[in-house]
Amino acid sequence: MKRKNKKFSKKKTNSLNKLSLFQRSDNKFSKKCPLSVKNAPIIDYKNINLLKKYITDNGKIISSKISSVSYGKQKKLSREIKKAKILALI
Repeated sequence: MKRKNKKFSKKKTNSLNKLSLFQRSDNKFSKKCPLSVKNAPIIDYKNINLLKKYITDNGKIISSKISSVSYGKQKKLSREIKKAKILALI
């Protein structure tokens, strides 16, 4: 009866064990931009109901990674939120 050498034995790995915080996973969860679809609401400083969706309770702007808004729309959205804050609409 031969003994297996433990140093060189392969470990059974689960696909979830391979993932770490700094590696990209194979699964890409991408959402469509909610402001780029058909019949999307217009981004304007007067549209307070829309702007409140993208602001936290403390008044900070939610990042595009969380809200899944595209880069261009996020810039326009942040500009309009800042306008509304200056005019004390928010």
